[in-house]
Amino acid sequence: MNRYPRDLTGYGATPPTVTWPGGAKIAVQIVLNYEEGGENNILHGDAASEAFLSEITGAAPWPGQRHWNMESIYEYGARAGFWRVHRLLKDLPVTVYGVATALARAPAQVAAMKASGWEIASHGLKWVEHKDMDPEQERAQIREAIQLHTEVTGSAPRGWYTGRCSMNTVDLAAEEADLAYIADSYADDLPYWIRAGGKDQLIVPYTMDCNDMRFAIQAGYTNGDQFESYLKDSFDMLYAEGEAGHPAILSIGLHCRLIGRPGRAMALKRALEHFRKHEGVWFATREQIADHWTQQHPPAAQRRPSEMDRDSFVAAFGSIFEHSPWIAEGAHALELGPTHDNAAGVHNALCRIFRGASEAQRLSVLTAHPDLAGKLAAAGKLTAESTAEQAGAGLDLLTDAERATFQKLNAQYVARHGFPFIIAVKDNTKATILDAFHRRIENDRETEFAEACRQVERIAELRLIEKLGA
Repeated sequence: MNRYPRDLTGYGATPPTVTWPGGAKIAVQIVLNYEEGGENNILHGDAASEAFLSEITGAAPWPGQRHWNMESIYEYGARAGFWRVHRLLKDLPVTVYGVATALARAPAQVAAMKASGWEIASHGLKWVEHKDMDPEQERAQIREAIQLHTEVTGSAPRGWYTGRCSMNTVDLAAEEADLAYIADSYADDLPYWIRAGGKDQLIVPYTMDCNDMRFAIQAGYTNGDQFESYLKDSFDMLYAEGEAGHPAILSIGLHCRLIGRPGRAMALKRALEHFRKHEGVWFATREQIADHWTQQHPPAAQRRPSEMDRDSFVAAFGSIFEHSPWIAEGAHALELGPTHDNAAGVHNALCRIFRGASEAQRLSVLTAHPDLAGKLAAAGKLTAESTAEQAGAGLDLLTDAERATFQKLNAQYVARHGFPFIIAVKDNTKATILDAFHRRIENDRETEFAEACRQVERIAELRLIEKLGA
């Protein structure tokens, strides 16, 4: 099968509803990354010094050497930055992304995290790049990270964020740990379920925009006011969406060595004051959000169209275009993926085959449709879909005079155009169907052929919505 693994649709225009605790309009989730002492360093067995997310512009790894300036910047995060942030946030629910080796070198900081009731999620074994790591090596590091995390904090992590991850990270983490969530995604504002590691895994996406990392990159913040303003604007937009009934989560990412600097910490303080001025704000850990979401939106057991084999796909969708299973056969051969696992996705795939077919093939689809209130209906020989659709518009309860009118119009229409009159009866009533019949019968054949094809596609869309949901 030709399959494309990325989901580019997500929740689309209709995100799920969720009731936050206390009827809150918005959930505010703060992450503090604790990486100091787990970064690249030859003292840690790494090949070179760290070069990522620091005050040093254009930093590059120093192979085989320690980097005094880089090390001292990271040390600032542990020695001073953490404690400033802790004083600022100690009374709020916070999630710590803790690099296991960094936590092992920070007993006082871990004790402070636990005393504040903060969630300590895993940030991997070491704060290093994983993109070129052999899968079994990465698996071994995940296992070691979980063991070390458990030893240092007293419990296994329920959340995971590698950050500098590989294409295998999410599957491996899901396989190796019993996680309430994985955060290695930036794909949505809301949590969502995926299949990873052979099971349903909740993803609680992280953020790169409401993140103090932008103080350490060229296209980022240069002063605290910019960070503060961006956090406030993000909050205000999401708060308004929450008031309108759309679930909202503001995710904020912090680093001890970055936000822990005085000028930046003051910007965070002002942003928090802004948040607190509003009613209905739920400050929560990621673990709390994940548990709440799982309770309200557990994973749905369903057969995904993109995962069906050819026979199953045709059995499920071969009758969507009336008596034309060849359309479903062609659609199954397209580049399908998670983004097609809904009514709109399957409809698009089916329509591509229908629209790309020859005129003779499309005509065969039109002629496969029954007359409205015709002889097949009277004899009870319609497909189940057509029977339900015609009954929904009251065409199964016609008077003798109305039935005679429909049969007369059917005959005139077929004689003029060469195919039955087709209309999406679910969009109409008996009266509007008759009105369209009288109006369209006078069209030229080219115009009416195009209109009939549009109606066939609409009928297919309505059938798929009923089958798969909107």
